[in-house]
Amino acid sequence: MSNFDEEDKTIYKVVLNHEQQYSIWPKDRENALGWFNEGKTGTKQECLDHIDTVWTDMRPLSLQKQMAQAQN
Repeated sequence: MSNFDEEDKTIYKVVLNHEQQYSIWPKDRENALGWFNEGKTGTKQECLDHIDTVWTDMRPLSLQKQMAQAQN
């Protein structure tokens, strides 16, 4: 049996950076510099499903703000 066939039993957390971009990280590991806990933890699929629900605008926050200012 290869590692790819084994079930991933890792508990993940959803993390967010200053540009409001999302990622997942193993819950028991310290966040990478610049990433903050978003609040959701669970299986990999649960975390990815959560991100699919909440991350509706893939543009970085700085670009969103720049485009909003250009419209005014």
